[in-house]
Amino acid sequence: MAPPHIGPDTPFFIVLNAGSGSESAAQAREVIDEAFAADGRRHRVFLVDGPGRVQALAREAVERARAVGGVVVAAGGDGTINAVAQATLGSGCPFGVLPQGTFNYFSRTHGIPRDTAQALQVLLTQQPRPVQVGLVNDRVFLVNASMGLYADLLEERETHKARFGRHRWIAFYSGLLTVLRGRHRHWQLRIASHGHERDIRTPTLFVGNNPLQLMQAGVEHAEAPEQGQLTAVALKPVGLLAMPGLLVRGALGRLGDADEVLSFPFESMTVKAGRLRTPRRVKIATDGEIDWVDMPLLFRVAPDPLWLVRPDSAPELEAARP
Repeated sequence: MAPPHIGPDTPFFIVLNAGSGSESAAQAREVIDEAFAADGRRHRVFLVDGPGRVQALAREAVERARAVGGVVVAAGGDGTINAVAQATLGSGCPFGVLPQGTFNYFSRTHGIPRDTAQALQVLLTQQPRPVQVGLVNDRVFLVNASMGLYADLLEERETHKARFGRHRWIAFYSGLLTVLRGRHRHWQLRIASHGHERDIRTPTLFVGNNPLQLMQAGVEHAEAPEQGQLTAVALKPVGLLAMPGLLVRGALGRLGDADEVLSFPFESMTVKAGRLRTPRRVKIATDGEIDWVDMPLLFRVAPDPLWLVRPDSAPELEAARP
């Protein structure tokens, strides 16, 4: 399939999440409308005005974009971007991002500014470039997917954000509180990749598709997503007192130095329960969104790229390289 092209008459279909980030939806929409009007470009905004609406609006935006050769745009945090990417992948439509979230790893990795006005200039002046997508049981993830403790951390983090605000330090302290509570299940897993199987016992399995996040945490094989692979990270069983130290190591970019961390790159990996009496469904997180899926889990690189409208360089990613 030939790469899609954006011309001066290409319309844009924007899914805007009213609940993402600190910037109000009204302010974001005003900036969006003004930028497109000033450039003489056609656009339509689909406002996500309630829980569970983003998937339906994303599908509608993709249908309309396909009919007229348009661009599908996600304006929101990682969860919104994930949902719109899920609908866009395989459609042949270009995909744009106006980041409105807290961490914005996907946009930062690809050189898209946090400021809405600056991100709009990227959207209006750049062409689509292929970006790798991860899949777990056919669910898209652009940043990471996980099961076990890390998924629990993300679920409780959202509760703390709703109460105390969407700040990175809120996310860190939320994770610390979750770890200190203990009561973390250890999973017995059988992992198959590269034609080999291994049994591991771990409180969490994390799969990364974002080199910036992996580099900032100090994970080995952080460059795997740039080489057509994903990075698996698992913690070896540790005591309660060791868990906060691992969390701090991750925040300081030194997780790869810890003896308790196992990591390896792969293109496809199957994860089965290592014991007979285990749940048939497990809780997973994809780009921060929680869901329940059937075992076994199949993590893999998607066969088709996402055609992201982005610059040809990403200064923050380059600065993060060792």
